[in-house]
Amino acid sequence: MKKELPKIYEPQEVEGRVYKMWEENGCFTARRDPEKKPFTIVMPPPNVTGQLHMGHAMDSTLQDILTRWRRMQGYSALWVPGTDHAGIATQIKVEEELRTKEGLTRYDLGREKFLERVWDWKAKYGGRIVEQQKKLGASCDWERARFTMDEGCSKAVREVFVNLYEKDLIYKGSRIINWCPHCVTALSDAEVEYQDKPGHLWHMRYPLSDGSGYLVVATTRPETMMGDTGVAVNPNDERYQHLVGKTCILPLMNREIPIVADDYVEMDFGTGCVKMTPAHDPNDFEVGLRHNLETIRVLDDNGKVNANGGKYEGMDRYEARKAVVADMEALGLMEKIEDYSHNVGTCYRCHSDVEPLISAQWFVKMAPLAKEALRVVNDGEVKFVPDRFAKTYTNWMENVHDWCISRQLWWGHQIPVWYCADCGHMTVSREDAVECEACHSKNIERDPDVLDTWFSSALWPFSTLGWPEKTEDLDYFYPTDVLVTGYDIIFFWVARMIFSACEQTKKPPFHTVFIHGLVRDDKGRKMSKSLGNGIDPLEIAEKYGADALRFNLVTGNSPGNDMRFYTERCEAMRNFANKIWNASRFLMMNLTIEQCALPDKLELEDKWILSRLNRVAAEMTENMERYELGVAAQKVYDFIWDDYCDYYIEFTKARLQGDDDAAKEQAQRVLCYVLVEFLKLLHPFMPFLTEEIWQALPHEGDFLMLQNWPTASEALSFPEEEKAVEMIKEAIRAVRGKRAELNVPPSKKAHLTVATAEADVFTLGIPLLKRLAYASNVTVNGVSAGGGSDEAARKGMVEVITSDARIFMPLNELVDMEKEKARMEKELKKNEAELEKLNAKLQNPGFVNKAPEQVVAAERERADKLAALCEKLKASLAAM
Repeated sequence: MKKELPKIYEPQEVEGRVYKMWEENGCFTARRDPEKKPFTIVMPPPNVTGQLHMGHAMDSTLQDILTRWRRMQGYSALWVPGTDHAGIATQIKVEEELRTKEGLTRYDLGREKFLERVWDWKAKYGGRIVEQQKKLGASCDWERARFTMDEGCSKAVREVFVNLYEKDLIYKGSRIINWCPHCVTALSDAEVEYQDKPGHLWHMRYPLSDGSGYLVVATTRPETMMGDTGVAVNPNDERYQHLVGKTCILPLMNREIPIVADDYVEMDFGTGCVKMTPAHDPNDFEVGLRHNLETIRVLDDNGKVNANGGKYEGMDRYEARKAVVADMEALGLMEKIEDYSHNVGTCYRCHSDVEPLISAQWFVKMAPLAKEALRVVNDGEVKFVPDRFAKTYTNWMENVHDWCISRQLWWGHQIPVWYCADCGHMTVSREDAVECEACHSKNIERDPDVLDTWFSSALWPFSTLGWPEKTEDLDYFYPTDVLVTGYDIIFFWVARMIFSACEQTKKPPFHTVFIHGLVRDDKGRKMSKSLGNGIDPLEIAEKYGADALRFNLVTGNSPGNDMRFYTERCEAMRNFANKIWNASRFLMMNLTIEQCALPDKLELEDKWILSRLNRVAAEMTENMERYELGVAAQKVYDFIWDDYCDYYIEFTKARLQGDDDAAKEQAQRVLCYVLVEFLKLLHPFMPFLTEEIWQALPHEGDFLMLQNWPTASEALSFPEEEKAVEMIKEAIRAVRGKRAELNVPPSKKAHLTVATAEADVFTLGIPLLKRLAYASNVTVNGVSAGGGSDEAARKGMVEVITSDARIFMPLNELVDMEKEKARMEKELKKNEAELEKLNAKLQNPGFVNKAPEQVVAAERERADKLAALCEKLKASLAAM
């Protein structure tokens, strides 16, 4: 039954209806089929707190394109969706709501009641981002959706923690960690962002204990000096060798501290003497271990001075800094203060300055785990696209520190460790402990901390498929195939997934990491709330259609590179959708056939379009295999817009509108066949539009998204005919260009004379030239394309040259010579006057020296364009 398409394509009406149809018919459900190869992608789980932003839209579009393409290729394609509990981010959101609406803190509620509130919040908002992804066409298997704190993922987390602890790869120790006083929690190294900030270098005098003088130490952190337990110098520094082993007095605290020699100290930094604060600096901590220095912590968890800070107790760290500096100056112990810019660590979540603190935390030993994770990338078992990111990964892995995994939060996977109050034993268990495993006392208390969010997301590729159970899904769909993600989380997530999978499953989690860049605004700036330049993808999808947004994102994308988002390109992509819609409507209005099989007889232009389609299908498949999705999208765009819509439809109109029924059916069959095939090629990129059109065409099967991906066929390769029509197309373009230059309307026909060595081709192409080059008649002279132009010029001909022909048109058939000459002379005069004025401006030093550089450059460019236009007009007048 033939359906009709409405006059106008309304994506808002189509998209929701089509998505519902796919979902209700189980089109996204992946089945374990022994006859098929599996293809698996796990979605980087967005924060459960999240709203869809342009980065998600990019991520989602690329994954959906790959999944739809592989599904059409006959793979059993599974795209596993899910959300992340996002420890700090979610807890902060719920705490904010508590504070603003009820004036309460989490401590007022207590842990259990607070967690109930978080789960309620998750139930209320957690599905929001899922619904938003559906609006973009994400073909995930929603029945397999996971959450990092669901029962299965939680079981996997506990299994990995206990397993690593039993292998001595997880330990608890007092170490210097990154601490955020604002979020009041530890951060891993990857969660610290470094910013260059202006500061000072304070040079302070520490008196020697024997009264013989003083040392001058340089520091950027005077507020921690109350925790100093030594001064270090380089053992090769002759200035201080006589002082090593002696002591000095710590000002303000009047404490005697040793002077030690350590290679860590750079002789040319500051004075060559460095104060050692082992509780507040990772390097000082290491020096302290080597020289048995005391560790005195002087800042509490909120960044305030504690009881060890003497009279400064209770002050904020920056308030204490001012007070310490003032007191040192009053004592005459401040040598000098220098301006000094340095790298300061900030919290990735709240952007407060991070405080290095000594703290008892849980760590993962990274050196043993990094070996295999490095090997699989170095040996090519895991490839990065583009491969330059492999270097980023290996650099990080080769220099990785132990991973601090404990967080002082309530929302997250609580650490499965219980401390015995009676014997002090630590019970680490896969099940909730009810007694101490050593002394069987019931007087045990669970560690209050939770695990870093990334600990659970590191297990995502296998925990989502049922691990640690040996499930059928895990057996069939794991390892997964491709991970699609931004370059900004290679350390946070990609590296941790690789070493976790290698350790727990003895296999890498995927064979390819496909890296994309950030989506920036049209000025190249990162989209952010503070700049107010964020663009809501759902608003764009609502206005232009999800397909237009997807196509904009993919055509602007090249692996690993940032892209600028131009809203006006969405308009261009909507125009592309409308072009396809109108071409399909045109075909349907002329369609009398019930199926789109190719006819036995093919005309020259039929063979050309089929050969072009064949070539595009082969090239696109090759591009997709190399993750060049933007290149593949551009190829199908050019084929549809240029070859099919602008040329082939025009080529067939004579047959469609003629009286020969056989020729009419022949044209319909090829038009319909090519349309169906390119809808398949376009489907992964623009799924809604293509499905809607396909459903209205004669077809076999139920859904376009489950059709076979087109493959190249030798039977549809016509290189000679393809070359021939490309010659004719070039001639049509050249003639049209010249006519446009001379302002000739399409209604004014002219006789074309073609001088070419390819006479047979151009003779076959006469009907096409007559229709599309607006020719009243065409004469083909089988001569060398090199001769005859002087003679033609004497006969008042206009000439255009292509790669294979010279084409002549009588000027008097095209234009009213006198009228056109007058028009061109007037235009030349106007442009020459403007050019003269512009050149005078550019020769004026007052303008050139004072105007902004870009303004001068723009005026020069305008002058160049005007000069070129004047030359062109002179040449045309001379030809007349």
